Amino acid sequence: MSENASGSAEADDVAAIKRLGKTRDAIVSELRKTIVGMDDVIDEMMIAIFARGHCLLVGVPGLAKTLLVSSLAKTMSLSFKRIQFTPDLMPSDITGTELLQEDPETHERRFKFQKGPVFTNLLLADEINRTPPKTQAALLEAMQEKRVSSGGEDFKLDAPFFVLATQNPIEQEGTYPLPEAQLDRFLFNITVKYPTRSEELDIMRSVTSDEEPVTNQVVDGASILELQHVVRRIPVADHVLEYAAALVRATRPDEPEAPEFVKKLMSWGAGPRASLNLILAGKARAALRGRCHVSVDDIKAVCLPILRHRIIPSFAARSEGMNSDSLIALLLEKIPSDEKLLSQTTG
Repeated sequence: MSENASGSAEADDVAAIKRLGKTRDAIVSELRKTIVGMDDVIDEMMIAIFARGHCLLVGVPGLAKTLLVSSLAKTMSLSFKRIQFTPDLMPSDITGTELLQEDPETHERRFKFQKGPVFTNLLLADEINRTPPKTQAALLEAMQEKRVSSGGEDFKLDAPFFVLATQNPIEQEGTYPLPEAQLDRFLFNITVKYPTRSEELDIMRSVTSDEEPVTNQVVDGASILELQHVVRRIPVADHVLEYAAALVRATRPDEPEAPEFVKKLMSWGAGPRASLNLILAGKARAALRGRCHVSVDDIKAVCLPILRHRIIPSFAARSEGMNSDSLIALLLEKIPSDEKLLSQTTG
């Protein structure tokens, strides 16, 4: 590629990133018509979408998780489907099934694949821990492979494709918790918290009125796919890569560079997928803010939702009342983010 062509491509990427920053503001503005608060949740969901990742939303019932996902699908012109996971749900209820059909002219009978609800752009998997492991595995396989196999034939899923799964953290009777290896497939584990007092008052005013807000489309699927490629092309400085690697490696108790508190308070650390996701999510966060470079602050901002489901606190940590979030906060305090200090530590 010539220098002129390379310079033109870079200029196009810069313009696209600036456009993405404005698109983010427009999407948030449209979501504000139906959603009160949840600033961090909205931000993290959009980061996941433009980083080509999936999200696990953990929160008690009644926090408007379903409304948020459906409203996001409308603003992005994406097809949307919802699956309510139950103990009797079968894999074919998600992926689809083979139906025996008869040709009206030849009267020949043959099997035809009937696509399931997974063939959509944005899939809400409600209470994913309510269904048995076999059904969970069918969805997670589709998430990873972006296709469904049936009758010896592969069917590609619609692009773009995102799964937003929800879990209720309170009621655990009759549930099937996702194994760590399957949790690792989710880019983010997002905690949906209760609204503040002022937010709850705003919710009461808006929801109990007779007005029906109209959500306008801001971006479409083709533009999302294009912007996903632009996000991947954002450069990352070496010291940012070093910082992301230092964070993840510090979570592993057996690593020599792990802090002493990690060896005591963590049973298991994050794998290499966490390092990759920190960089991808950092790129998406920077792009959504109209920036063409990734900073250490971007890595810090996405660290919690990326690592909270990838580390396992030890019995000692739990006995002291510590969980994944408090351990990650301690980790962010201990690992130096300054470029010079970081080079000394990793060197």
